[in-house]
Amino acid sequence: MSDLFGESSQVAVALARKWRPRRFADLTGQEHVVQALSNALTQGRLHHAYLFTGTRGVGKTTLARILAKCLNCETGVTPAPCGECSACRQIDAGRFVDLLELDAASNTGVDNMREVLDNAQYAPTVGRYKVYIIDEVHMLSKPAFNSMLKTLEEPPEHVKFILATTDPQKIPVTVLSRCLQFNLKPMTPAQVTQRLAHVLEQEGIAAEPAALNLLARAANGSMRDALSLTDQAIAHGSGRLEAAGVQAMLGTVGQDYLFDILDALERQDADGLLAQPRRLSERGLSLSAALQDLGGLLTRIALAQAAPDALADDGQDAARVQAFAGRLDAETVQLYYQIALNGRRDLPFAPDELAGFSMTLLRMLAFAPAADLAVQSATRPAALAVPKARITQAAAEKPQALRATEPEPDPEPEPEPAAAALPQSGQDWPAIVAGLKLGGMARMLADQCELKSFDGGAMQLGLAEAHKHLLDKIYREKLEAALRGRFGAALKVSFEVGASTGQSPVEVRARARAEQQAEAVAAIETDPFIRDLVEQFDARVDPASIQSLGEKQ
Repeated sequence: MSDLFGESSQVAVALARKWRPRRFADLTGQEHVVQALSNALTQGRLHHAYLFTGTRGVGKTTLARILAKCLNCETGVTPAPCGECSACRQIDAGRFVDLLELDAASNTGVDNMREVLDNAQYAPTVGRYKVYIIDEVHMLSKPAFNSMLKTLEEPPEHVKFILATTDPQKIPVTVLSRCLQFNLKPMTPAQVTQRLAHVLEQEGIAAEPAALNLLARAANGSMRDALSLTDQAIAHGSGRLEAAGVQAMLGTVGQDYLFDILDALERQDADGLLAQPRRLSERGLSLSAALQDLGGLLTRIALAQAAPDALADDGQDAARVQAFAGRLDAETVQLYYQIALNGRRDLPFAPDELAGFSMTLLRMLAFAPAADLAVQSATRPAALAVPKARITQAAAEKPQALRATEPEPDPEPEPEPAAAALPQSGQDWPAIVAGLKLGGMARMLADQCELKSFDGGAMQLGLAEAHKHLLDKIYREKLEAALRGRFGAALKVSFEVGASTGQSPVEVRARARAEQQAEAVAAIETDPFIRDLVEQFDARVDPASIQSLGEKQ
């Protein structure tokens, strides 16, 4: 065409439109739907109504148009339309007279639906079938749905309905039951990356693999969004796709920053950790997106710990992810992940985004399992690192004047703990468990065990059949390690599953609470004042409302 200055120019077409699939073979990630439709077309088992569901940009209306070509291709009903006949070319161009696309979001009323249904009674003009594609069908009003029910159930032989929606829960079950439903899946980042690489190769545009990975992850499973973002990135990069330019366009955080954060957390380096938010803020990057990306990185690390093969095809910093998977324990990764999620959720309530992001990182630092007293004293003022009990003792032993002028003496080394006394019977086991440094499921396992025998070198623990699921390798090893720390590294611990004798810490505590509760009920019921109230007002005492002193609600 010619512009205002008489020079010829070519109209640019968006990549999402230019590279819209025109046959089943071009669809990415929907093989399960393609196979079912291809078999039905080959065998002539055609249904009168189809429902395609899925998130935005996964190919619902594209699949509907391809199906319309399969039904009306001049070569016959086929899963592989020729693409060259008049019907195929007119459907691709959106000019086929027997293909009607209706946007239910704009035509929600019953009058719009009645107009469509009245027109459906007439035979096709040029094609084999009249095909009605109703997009976002869940937006139709209830009267509109009711008006189409009869036609949808028994349409004329020459009519096919193809419905598409992102929210099938809003469609009446009476409509759902009359359709063949196909759920289109979001595409994986690897599938999106592969498709983008093919498109850009055909377009003759150079692209870095890291840039394609960033675009694929930002698309969240939508190929249309991925192609639209690629168009934007091409304009941003003046015809080139580079990782740095795509990061700047998306406002995403580079993986180097995220690894630096994890490295500072591992080293308990508060100064290095707090330098990261300032660096990100100075570059104008989104701190909310940084927390999102940090959560994604922690997810990959957790996957590498639990199932290393899950990241076999993930080439993006895979070696560094595997390295952190070996350096961080699983509990720490889960803790960091949960703090990152909560920090992103609370970010709008922070004084500002930088403060909220910094506090989230400090929360990770403060609650890290490896943060012992020595580490804390390295990151806090010396006066705050001194235990409170030592300060109280010094204040009691020195006059006020001396305390103001004399420095605190170095603390004397604590004496080595005395060897733990050997338990004499199973009744000593609850006290032993109370002194073990255990938490979570390992503590639950210890609470449910009973001491069967102990000769100083070997300990046998019993566990009821109902709790044998607690004998997981991880929890068992933690309990064994705690017992060896108390009774010696040579201790051998074995477990026996069988009948309970009622000597587990849980059962002992339950009996103690029951006895304490019984005493409290008896004390109330025998109290003279309470007895007078019962007699004078014909009242009664509700035992469930009585609580022993010191017992928590």
